[in-house]
Amino acid sequence: MRLCTQCGAPVRDADDFCGNCGTYLGWAAAEPQPPQDETEERPGPVLPGRPEARRPLPSAVDDEVVVGPPCPACGVANPPGRRFCRRCATPLVPGAGEVRGRQAQRRWRWRGDTSRWLRRLVAFAAGAVLLLVAILFYPTALALIEDVRDKTSTPVAVGPSSTTATAEVPGHPAAAAADGLSNRYWGATAVGDAVEFGFATPFRLLSVVVHTGAGVEERAFTGQARVSALDMVVTTADGGTRTVPLPLADRVGPQRVDTAVSGVVRIRLVVRASAGQAAGRHIALGEVEFFRRP
Repeated sequence: MRLCTQCGAPVRDADDFCGNCGTYLGWAAAEPQPPQDETEERPGPVLPGRPEARRPLPSAVDDEVVVGPPCPACGVANPPGRRFCRRCATPLVPGAGEVRGRQAQRRWRWRGDTSRWLRRLVAFAAGAVLLLVAILFYPTALALIEDVRDKTSTPVAVGPSSTTATAEVPGHPAAAAADGLSNRYWGATAVGDAVEFGFATPFRLLSVVVHTGAGVEERAFTGQARVSALDMVVTTADGGTRTVPLPLADRVGPQRVDTAVSGVVRIRLVVRASAGQAAGRHIALGEVEFFRRP
């Protein structure tokens, strides 16, 4: 007696096919190996030949008498209870072949479903990873894109729609800081005063150009105190604020500070320090220019 390699059912040594599942049993038979002759001479080179496929081994001779119904195909007697012929694997029970085919089909279909679900799981995991990467790196990628656009754009000057100040010297109103004239200026009374500029539509602020002092001539420039440091408080369309320090040199001429702030609707300049302050002098802010991205 031995066991079927496919389903594990007990089979006779002389059976060619399993009586339970119909699997061919000849492939499991071991081919006897001839004993090695220790005194055999060392073989010489052999010319290559065509390989021959191994053929099924013949079944052992059935010495015992089997009593049972004969196979309708080959006539070999089979023990009672077998579903397939032990010699030719012909189904002995009606519907045995169909059950075997359905089992094989179900097995392969189950394997196919597993593969499909595995592919779906891998695709879902890959999509989740890509979504997570996009969420984590979206702000950085957006800032990089905006920076590239800023560097490749030509800045355009934008004027305020309104100008107000917390304090101003008579004859030197806040509007003079954004009128485009170099011989007019806003006169602040002390450090801490502020001038505010409003804009009709939001824009991306690329840079600010500041002209400090009372004029472009050296005598006019040194005639009053000059702004040497400003805090630029930027208000955006969503209500957020951002403070950008603007350090300024005590010299004649324009001084540019790059900012790159989006959605700007209001800018407030607060005087934080001044140069040349003395009795009888006020702080002069000559001109402020704003540049946006087109």
